[in-house]
Amino acid sequence: MPGSRFFRFSLVLAAGMLAACTDTPTERPERMVNLKTVQSGPHIQAAELDGAIIRQPRNASLYARRAAFRLDAGQVEPALSDINQALELDDAPGEFYFTKARALRAQGRIKSALAATDEAARRGFASPELNLLVGEMHLAARRYQDALDQLDRALQQEPDQPAALFYKGVAYIGLQDTVQALDYLRASLARDPRQPETLHQLAFLLNAFRQPAQAAQYAARGLKLAPAYGPLLYDYGRQFELQNQPDSAARIYARTVQMDTTFYRADYRLGLAAFKTRRYAQAVPHLQRALRRSPRLENARQMLAESFESLGRYAEAADQYRVLVAENPGNRHWTYKAWKVGNRARGIVVEERPVRRAAVEAVEPISTLRPTSGF
Repeated sequence: MPGSRFFRFSLVLAAGMLAACTDTPTERPERMVNLKTVQSGPHIQAAELDGAIIRQPRNASLYARRAAFRLDAGQVEPALSDINQALELDDAPGEFYFTKARALRAQGRIKSALAATDEAARRGFASPELNLLVGEMHLAARRYQDALDQLDRALQQEPDQPAALFYKGVAYIGLQDTVQALDYLRASLARDPRQPETLHQLAFLLNAFRQPAQAAQYAARGLKLAPAYGPLLYDYGRQFELQNQPDSAARIYARTVQMDTTFYRADYRLGLAAFKTRRYAQAVPHLQRALRRSPRLENARQMLAESFESLGRYAEAADQYRVLVAENPGNRHWTYKAWKVGNRARGIVVEERPVRRAAVEAVEPISTLRPTSGF
């Protein structure tokens, strides 16, 4: 990808991006690629500039170059400090503002980063990298059409840009156009066939649309490239579950949790399986970990509350029911459960009355995305 110098991206997709159609899947992709330039030791290149800056402390370009190297090395705070110093010395170059936008985006400060990209363009900086960065930020903000406009501009300049094709695929997921999404993800993979993140997105999406055989091919291919990458391992396990092989799926999910404790979906699936078979003590730790990563995962909180209640851990159950009440104001079922179980926790046995139990559905809303190595 000529000229690319990208940092770690973190992207949150809308919870309903694949909703509102009869073929809507119950799962949605969550992880985005890390568009980080492959360089030879950027931290070393940054360190090599230290002496030059000591000798020429008023040279703005030296600070800007070190900022770019530090971004490539994942040193975001020092990079931002360097580029701010460069701008204090010389605020004319548009490229300096682009570098600042990269650093701000890496911190998740999208509004400030967009302001910096506007300033970069106003000062004459034009590059497919700029369009790609702006497009990704619109995507993060769920402005899918704005994202597509910017990504198209990047592709007009570099038609084979794999990152732009990848993000277009993600944007079409947000627009509920699965056919286009798959087309662009596959196009991205054709141009960068050794990209585990693209393989994960394809496997995840195909599993979500109940095509496990195709999903398994992408997951297996990705695992050959990145055997320890948790999302791909999860994708591989999910296809077993969809093909009614729950024991095989559970083994793969357990390995996923071991390899990546932050990937909540595997914990969710293990907790769900344990809950459905009334193994409540086993369900609790998996559901707790899933909720730490995705606090609004309502199904998981319901299952956790009911697991605590079934185990006689009434105080903990009441705490979870109160959270459900706060998240679902006016819900009479959760209000009643919080009152009843709260009394049980205080040793007060209330008169039981038939209450229709809310159904547990295996739905997994979107969580904050964690970046991975990428284009």
